[in-house]
Amino acid sequence: MSNVVEKGNISIHTENIFPIIKKSLYTDHEIFLRELISNSVDAISKAKMASLAGEFSTSLPEPEITLAINKEKKTLSISDNGIGMTVEEVKKYINQVAFSSAEDFITKYGKTANDLIGHFGLGFYSAFMVAKQVEIDTLSYRDGATPVHWSCDGSPEFELSESSRTTPGTTITLTVLDEETEYLEEARVKNLVKKYSDFVPVAIKMNGETVNRQKALWKESPQNLTDEDYLEFYRYLYPFQEDPLLWVHLNTDYPFLLNGILYFPKLRPDVDVTKGQIKLFCNQVFVSDHCEEVIPEFLMPLRGVIDSPDIPLNVSRSALTNHRTVRRIADFITKKVGDRLKSLYNDNKSEYIRSWEDVGTFVKYGALRDEKFKKQVEDLIIYRTTYQADKNAEKPKVEVDSGDDAWAEVKEDDNQPFTTLKEYLERNKTKHENNVFYCTNPQTQSTYVDLYKNQGIEVLFMDSFIDTNYFIPFLEREYNEVKFSRVDSELDSNLVEEDKASDIVNPSTNKTRSEEIKEMFETAINKPKVNIKTQSLKAESQEETPPAMVLLPEAMRRLQEMTAMMQQREMKFPDEHMLVINTSHPLIENIYQLNKGTIIQGSGESTTKEMVNMMCQHVYDLALMAQRAFDAEGMTAFVERSNNVLTKLTKR
Repeated sequence: MSNVVEKGNISIHTENIFPIIKKSLYTDHEIFLRELISNSVDAISKAKMASLAGEFSTSLPEPEITLAINKEKKTLSISDNGIGMTVEEVKKYINQVAFSSAEDFITKYGKTANDLIGHFGLGFYSAFMVAKQVEIDTLSYRDGATPVHWSCDGSPEFELSESSRTTPGTTITLTVLDEETEYLEEARVKNLVKKYSDFVPVAIKMNGETVNRQKALWKESPQNLTDEDYLEFYRYLYPFQEDPLLWVHLNTDYPFLLNGILYFPKLRPDVDVTKGQIKLFCNQVFVSDHCEEVIPEFLMPLRGVIDSPDIPLNVSRSALTNHRTVRRIADFITKKVGDRLKSLYNDNKSEYIRSWEDVGTFVKYGALRDEKFKKQVEDLIIYRTTYQADKNAEKPKVEVDSGDDAWAEVKEDDNQPFTTLKEYLERNKTKHENNVFYCTNPQTQSTYVDLYKNQGIEVLFMDSFIDTNYFIPFLEREYNEVKFSRVDSELDSNLVEEDKASDIVNPSTNKTRSEEIKEMFETAINKPKVNIKTQSLKAESQEETPPAMVLLPEAMRRLQEMTAMMQQREMKFPDEHMLVINTSHPLIENIYQLNKGTIIQGSGESTTKEMVNMMCQHVYDLALMAQRAFDAEGMTAFVERSNNVLTKLTKR
């Protein structure tokens, strides 16, 4: 039994500090292990610096931290071969709680004490959250130092005595509280090391096994790393995930210190872009999975690591967003992300295009949310297009808002490349200056797209989920002289031609052919809210055009889409819409001629008139099917009508 050299009270000016530490210092008691390991890493670092400065002659052993559990004694110990402490240093750094009084602590920080990580000498005292007694056994590397043993049972009283320790370094031994025995389980302790201290640059050993990774890839020089290094690290951080598309390596030491690696993952509709998966570190020690106050909102879909000792951890999370250094860090990260995208676009466009399915949504969202980022990427935003260009251009799969499966694959025409909006406008200024025709669903809008393509009019595919309600209105504000029209909203003048035959007046009815066709459909459909219009569609062969098309005026459709979005419901197909009858189509001509031969008998409509009505309704149904899927009732009516039409056509 060693002699007690000194007894005393810890200089904290109050007897309430330990209950505060046990209940309020940190919300997660498990933090204690991170704090004690971090202190050990710091002690090893100080030993190295002191040795280099020639402060002592003893050679240093290979640095390591050792964890040991004794279930019988209910103890957990953390040992290091760092610089150790002298008696004077124990008194200064342990007993006086870094000269901070508990009253000041309570007044300044109250319940936000969980943010005080490693400040005010309180890191060591986190041990008392899980221990009923804490002992320090330490020997300084300094020549002539005496080994010291310090013990405290959680009251302001301590004992300081000589120790029998013979090797420089420090061992902290915790006698664990009965309600905290989970920290005597080896698996639990190893998991905590992996969570918080996996990347500290010192081997942490348990039962002779090194349990931490040590190498922090973000601290390495990018020139020394391969693509496989980055991919392997991503797989380690996010197991069982698809490989990332690309990454950005962050490295600066002015005006703040920051290292990190950010990855662009493959996005999916169920990803909550407001909750980040970027891991925040401080000097290679894990701090938090939440970087919302440090990272701009639009960067939240990214994954990876940010490590900076200059991010203040001793302020409230709400104050972080307004902190000057944090704002500058956010601006720096944003610029580096933009620079990475620009370099990829300029240096490897095929890879940029391959990544666009996922990166595109992120880029558009960033342009919406951040003016500086928008200026960086505005010329990098690309769209799939019907323009006939290089057949060998590489293209990604296209994300499509198709109702139930918003990420359905679309098989692309090999002739469809990508273009920027500026290129589109320049290419088409003679055909339709300052008009942009776009498609939001290549599946349901294929009839309309083909109509435009056949007339040599270029269509852009704005088919990601962010486009319709957000990005297209944003583009209209940016290009206020440009008109954006969905392919099914109206028929451009380039798509229609004059149909002189339809302007000839029938002397028996005193109506033109167009008027008679319109009246024929109005009678058959019998829906006053459907606005029927007759036009002749341009085509080399009318069989290539649809006999009828349903159009939804742009302004009305957008209003309904916005209303549905605000009410968090699907947009119902509007009762008020336009039905364009293609007067040049042979089917329409055949129905028209059939109708002219109809004889109304006194007993009611003839079978011919009934056939005309069914055919008109059938043409309308087919036009509707190009716009939307039928509900159960509509599909039943369509099938029954189809069967009736076929039956009548095949009757001899």
